[in-house]
Amino acid sequence: MTGRLFGVGLGTGDPKLLTLRAVEVIESADVIAYHSARHGRSNARRIAAAHIREDHVEEHLVYPLTTETTTHPGGYRGAMDEFYEEAAARLAAHLDAGRDVAVLSEGDPLIYSSYQHMHKRLAHRYPTETVPAVSSISASVAALGRPLTEADEVLTVLPGTLPTEELAARLASTDSAVILKLGRTFPSVREALRVAGRLDDAWYVERATMPEQRVAPLAEVDPETVPYFSMAVLPSKLGDPSLARPDTACPPDSVTGRRKGEVVVVGTGPAGPLWLTPEVKGALATADDLVGYTTYVKRVPERPGQVRHLSDNKVESERAEFALSLAAQGRRVVVVSSGDPGVFAMASAVLEVAAEERYADVPVRVLPGMTAAHAAAARAGAPLGHDYATISLSDRLKPWDVIARRVRAAAEADLVLAIYNPASKERRWQVEALQELLLEIRKPDTPVVVARDVGGPTEVVRVVDLAELDPETVDMRTLLIVGSSQTQRAERATGGTVVWTPRRYPD
Repeated sequence: MTGRLFGVGLGTGDPKLLTLRAVEVIESADVIAYHSARHGRSNARRIAAAHIREDHVEEHLVYPLTTETTTHPGGYRGAMDEFYEEAAARLAAHLDAGRDVAVLSEGDPLIYSSYQHMHKRLAHRYPTETVPAVSSISASVAALGRPLTEADEVLTVLPGTLPTEELAARLASTDSAVILKLGRTFPSVREALRVAGRLDDAWYVERATMPEQRVAPLAEVDPETVPYFSMAVLPSKLGDPSLARPDTACPPDSVTGRRKGEVVVVGTGPAGPLWLTPEVKGALATADDLVGYTTYVKRVPERPGQVRHLSDNKVESERAEFALSLAAQGRRVVVVSSGDPGVFAMASAVLEVAAEERYADVPVRVLPGMTAAHAAAARAGAPLGHDYATISLSDRLKPWDVIARRVRAAAEADLVLAIYNPASKERRWQVEALQELLLEIRKPDTPVVVARDVGGPTEVVRVVDLAELDPETVDMRTLLIVGSSQTQRAERATGGTVVWTPRRYPD
């Protein structure tokens, strides 16, 4: 009979937060193991001290390094892996001798803990029990005294050791967050919060439940005073408004005293949340008002307190003016476009109206999105692998003779063509006219990608010859990619037709 391995969660520092099961396991175990840095002081042992007997065998597992550099041939990771292997071997010797081993773990044993490294090496070999505990996440939120998540809000748990850019991207795209492992990473975490536009929402919690506990707005914390046992918290945006900090995302104007608003024009991609950028997700999450075409705004999840202004697809100037007027009143306004807002979408309409003198003081930002052309091209392969032209067939805002001249010029230049807005219920003849024009210049077997509802539930992507293109299969939700003289296609053994345009062009 071997001994049993226990991973015992101790909570975050206050011995009164030990669970009954944790106390029972500690008192009955034969061996008590705990980790510490080279200074020898173990918080885990301190928390459990009242339940450790004089006759307990203690295994003090001392890390060879924490943040120092090392000459180990495997670097930091190699040195730590070697230490964990040696520590696991020490514990295995007790288990083989039939002794029960309790490995003490601050917080919860399987959340960023030291115990988990023993668990991975020993749990498949010996009977094992993990005793859960109050995690540092739960303790810090309790110390802050604000709800962490509510309703459909998403919680993201992040290590502060991530690169600043990665942290910023993840923070921009979530509702609530906690960031662990601060200490020396604090300047990077603070910068990531600033880049993500979340710094003024963030709180700092240090040594939660311990006598030295400290809670403060993160923006006011001196980086030189931040220990490892601290974390950043972005609490629920739907929490008790009486606990909220003053809104600093749009500070008041120094002259008028009124809060300054802004307009952010975003692209949500062709369809669905998978193609939303983190930056766009962040803008949508923090907006007071959403303005846009009904179909596009309805793709955005509803949030309590947010006002949605839906309109027809043919009132771009009016929509832009309405958004700017809201921002002039101090509102944070997001204008929603599909695809990329700067490609046949709302960015140009908003900027045109914003150029008027009355809106000169209203900030306008444009956030990029996945374009329909790029999404369709990816589904087909790489038809846009070389030079290409993007042209809209809609003659609502420009005459057909201009469209025809541009199509002819691009075709004669042997560019791949990405055709937007090819047809609608009222406008059917342009696709046939396009086909006739191109057949004067391109070979009949030129590949054409017919991509409808890319990313949506009725997605269909086909590859046909230019001569075989059927205008009746094309509508407003379709994008066409017409190959150049160099565009190639092949049937894959794995199924389907792949299309690509080589990056080399013949002399």
